[in-house]
Amino acid sequence: MSAVLERRRPRQIASPLARRIARLHGIDLATVTGSGTNGRIVRRDVEAAVAAPAPAAPAPAALPAPAPAPVATPTGRGDATTQPLTRLQQTVARRMAEAKATVPEFLVETRVDMDVAVALRAQLKAADPERAPSFNDLVVKACALALREHPRANGSYTRDGFQLHDHVAVGVAVAADDALVVPVIADADRRSLGEIAREARRLAAAVREGTIAPADLAGGTFTVSNLGMFGVTRFQAIVNVPQAAILAVGALRHEPVVRDGALAVGHVMDLALTCDHRILYGADGARFLAHVRELLERPLSLLL
Repeated sequence: MSAVLERRRPRQIASPLARRIARLHGIDLATVTGSGTNGRIVRRDVEAAVAAPAPAAPAPAALPAPAPAPVATPTGRGDATTQPLTRLQQTVARRMAEAKATVPEFLVETRVDMDVAVALRAQLKAADPERAPSFNDLVVKACALALREHPRANGSYTRDGFQLHDHVAVGVAVAADDALVVPVIADADRRSLGEIAREARRLAAAVREGTIAPADLAGGTFTVSNLGMFGVTRFQAIVNVPQAAILAVGALRHEPVVRDGALAVGHVMDLALTCDHRILYGADGARFLAHVRELLERPLSLLL
């Protein structure tokens, strides 16, 4: 028993925000020196650890070649190369495996009539082509307003109970150099649609340029993932733990629709909400998704 106790490491004293940032980037708090009161690890300490270069190997080694040497496959059918994972790719892999292993998820889907939203965006684009919001900006704003009315969808499951956040921070999944990065639009429910559009463009550019700051990746309470630009009509996203849910957004497209008993052609878009069943139940997820759909079908409310 004493040998087991000796191997246990003492729990690091850290603020909740510092722990969230460390978990997001795969940082071991035991390697971080705290600068807060009584050595408490705070946000700036973890951000410094994220910005620091990865530690060198204990034994000197030559720098890896740009392309790894081919390694023969066991089947003998040809050669293969092993591409080393970056720290970001390691973090993404770990978090996705953690989500699939620990989150009892379920999916709810809906189809949105986007005709009014398309007309509204056309008017905004005609007035200011450079700063007109994208359709994804409309989705982010609709989610932010709905999250304010559905606190469990904006929460997290913990062993001690439901953690209900007092702020709404919507993460937007952005693809970048063989990895997935989720910058966060803080206080999205309080920002105007124009402010959300500007912030989304700034964050996406920073991700693609490799200049995104750790603070822009922290504190998300909900995530939107959009693959519509690739022509994907619907898909199921993986919950971004410890968040309660993630919204998958499909392509905006023309399809036959029935209006007032007559067949017509309209703009439609599919939404799929993946929920953590430990905090969101079927009716909770359905009500939240219905609220998002209603806001998108009456988009003038997004401008108020």
